[in-house]
Amino acid sequence: MAESKTKVTLVGTVMAKQGIEFIYEGEVAGCDTCKVKKACNNLQIGRKYRIVSVRTTHHECMVHLDSATAVEVIEAPITALINAEMAIVNSKIKLDLSCKKSDCRSYPLCEPDGVVDGEKYIVVSVLGNTSDICEKGRALKRVEIKPS
Repeated sequence: MAESKTKVTLVGTVMAKQGIEFIYEGEVAGCDTCKVKKACNNLQIGRKYRIVSVRTTHHECMVHLDSATAVEVIEAPITALINAEMAIVNSKIKLDLSCKKSDCRSYPLCEPDGVVDGEKYIVVSVLGNTSDICEKGRALKRVEIKPS
């Protein structure tokens, strides 16, 4: 998989470690008067990111304990279960996020965190078949996807 272009943002210093993944949830109330809030809030809400590099720049922060640190992030691939016939590398897909069976053991991968409803994704790799049986009767494959 080709690496995505990096973006510089700020995260809490405690969380600023290479390899950490997170879902960006948006600006919080404590950011209102901060002079660097644009640098912290420059990611897309609901997307999953991975820290690939930690910089030495730190800023005082009203929200994060022990300040905020500059990091470089990429959009992280998301592991998901999709219909087997859609599991083709480099194909664009739209996930069906209509399953309501939250007690199913496959649910976290059928409706993974970091997926934005209605957006298209690219299948970057097919990880294989799954032993999970879909209660809706679908044949599923485990894949890695990224926003298109």
